[in-house]
Amino acid sequence: MKLQQLRYLVEVARRGLNVSEAAEALYTSQPGVSKQIKLLEDELGVIVFERSGKRLTGITEPGREVLAIAERILRDADNIKRVGEEYAGGDSGSLVIATTHTQARYALPAVVKRFVDRHPNVRLSLHQGSPTQIAEWTLNGEADIAIATEALDQYPQLLMLPCYQWEHCVIAPDGHPILAEKSLSLAALARWPLITYDPAFSGRSRINKAFERADLSPNVVLAAIDADVIKTYVSLGLGLGIIARMAYDPVRDTGLQALPAGQLFGSNTTRIGLRRGTHIRRYEYDFIELFAPQLTRKAVDMAMHGSADEYQL
Repeated sequence: MKLQQLRYLVEVARRGLNVSEAAEALYTSQPGVSKQIKLLEDELGVIVFERSGKRLTGITEPGREVLAIAERILRDADNIKRVGEEYAGGDSGSLVIATTHTQARYALPAVVKRFVDRHPNVRLSLHQGSPTQIAEWTLNGEADIAIATEALDQYPQLLMLPCYQWEHCVIAPDGHPILAEKSLSLAALARWPLITYDPAFSGRSRINKAFERADLSPNVVLAAIDADVIKTYVSLGLGLGIIARMAYDPVRDTGLQALPAGQLFGSNTTRIGLRRGTHIRRYEYDFIELFAPQLTRKAVDMAMHGSADEYQL
């Protein structure tokens, strides 16, 4: 039995039994993956994957147990490597943060600056993507820490730690009639074209649910993953914008005004996601605490060894 064979097993399962995609992700050939899986099955004396001809069609009951153990073995092997790198390298290494545009653009710059000043020998990288991509990168080991608002709680393999809460605001060009409303309402917003986030980003699910509860159909004429794009099109008069409050700066965003909208859409929680069972390096604890001061090393360790549901804002 070889670690590489276990990697093939886990990657094939992760790729929905698509051997070609697994081989591409592992930088090897499809026949090589299939051969090594068959050799491992022969050695174990159990069938891991059900087959129809040459195509994999399912995972057997013993296969599920084998995969669960294989994932733990690979995680522990990675942890051994991380421990060795940490103690051999001192305060050097790499840290990959997977996050959304909104977090990278508005929430993280000050944190990144402080972290880089404190850990000049750590190579810090930011990978931006959708919440689903962020979760997958972290689960696959391509990223060390996930930071997002949407979707992360849908992955039980990730430990979710709440960091802070934020609300939306409505932005409008100077002189827009909505600015004269005594009290902003969903009904008033529904009368205008709206520009807001893509459904997978930045609390968009709360926006949708608020209109649904009010039995209203918002006229969303444009959706984007980037608050700066939304503000650009609002400035052009194409509609009202609904963005994260942190993305509006009255000094920088000249010609636009913001109306608080937390009373309409509620509050959103940004979370940090860590792969369960992963060894956390000293500078990772430091980054987490810089981003969310309440998440001390003790708090993170308690959550990692307990239930994610035990830690709440």
